[in-house]
Amino acid sequence: MKNAFTPVLAVLLALSAALAPGHALAQATTAVDGIVAVVDEDVILRSELDRAVNNITAQYANTPEQLPPRDVLERQVLDRLVLARIQLTRARDSGIRVSDGELAQAIETVASRNRMTQDQLRQRLAADGLSYEEFRASLRDELLIERLRQRYVQSRVQVSEAEIDQLLAVREIGGPEVRLANIVVALPEGASPDEVALAQKKARDIKAVIERGELDFRAAAIRYSDAQNALEGGDIGWRALDAIPPAFVGLIQQMQPGQISEPVRGPSGYQLIQLVETREQGRQTLTEYNAQGIMIRVTPTLPAEAARQKAEDLYARIQAGEDFAKLARENSDDTLSRNDGGDMGWFQLNAWGTAVGSQLAALQDGQVSRPFQSDAGWHIIKRLGVREQDVTEQNRRNQAREIIAQRKAEEEFERFLRQLRSEAYVESRLSAS
Repeated sequence: MKNAFTPVLAVLLALSAALAPGHALAQATTAVDGIVAVVDEDVILRSELDRAVNNITAQYANTPEQLPPRDVLERQVLDRLVLARIQLTRARDSGIRVSDGELAQAIETVASRNRMTQDQLRQRLAADGLSYEEFRASLRDELLIERLRQRYVQSRVQVSEAEIDQLLAVREIGGPEVRLANIVVALPEGASPDEVALAQKKARDIKAVIERGELDFRAAAIRYSDAQNALEGGDIGWRALDAIPPAFVGLIQQMQPGQISEPVRGPSGYQLIQLVETREQGRQTLTEYNAQGIMIRVTPTLPAEAARQKAEDLYARIQAGEDFAKLARENSDDTLSRNDGGDMGWFQLNAWGTAVGSQLAALQDGQVSRPFQSDAGWHIIKRLGVREQDVTEQNRRNQAREIIAQRKAEEEFERFLRQLRSEAYVESRLSAS
């Protein structure tokens, strides 16, 4: 597969047709198709694993040296398939569903993000040997897993204002952001000193391979990393320093883009961390408008034409010099602003709808719009002012909230996955297949 898709889609396509039971490949008889894993009452077939692995190798057809040996790649992919199968089973047992309409919208989103029409997406899938139905099934599975995650963490993750204050007091929010990648050499629970020393040596050897120029970091991650993001070249993405575990922040702040750390011991083993690039966050502003409004609602007793005529009459009275606020209090059907003389407060351009927003953008301060129609009724808007509001502090608090929530969500879901994995019956037959 030529690497023309976004990274997320490329991985999705690589694993398509191998995530869920019931696909055409999963219906082959075991008499001619060996079993590579048993997952509770389900199985993963050799054909499923081969299809997923072959899709990945096709994606790297021009750079096959970036992939690990076949047996290592099969183990990485099988681990993903097993965990995905467990999550899909739990999602379906929990009553989570994805409608055809929701799936169609997701496909449209995938196509647009890759700057394709849906017909072009179909053609590209066919060119890469993947049926459209397999792609749809795989995308549905991805949505089911994401909804399982959302449902599980939603009720378990709460962020208090005190937690936000505490984070802001000890960390700089809204500062530089870093894009990171990592390579993980995993250690088992309760690893022996010999196992720890061996993992550390392996991490150092991987770094030496990169420094000698035999592989770049991405290729080394694909070949050697034990992390779930190995097949994405170890890419972690953009993170604010506040979203990084404190133990790593000092280390990363001393690195230059492109630099790779020495092996660092983490909860899952030894890591090599690459600082890919950095970017600054500047002062953040938001354009806000202040306006007064009168709305005449269309009702069964006041049809559209009568409402329009009433708005025209009020506009004529405003143009003749009558007070806008007084007319709003006496005539407006907008209960949110009527008692304040139609004062709508300060708001972003389209906060009251695109019809109001387009009128505001065309007005100058002090000008009154002619009557115009929206879904709610007929309107007259007077623009009072416009300002650039500094929302840096507000965004800092929102960022802090998101950082804490994301961290808690990741921790909660990681515990949940470990629990699911420990409760499931998994028998790997890969070596014997």
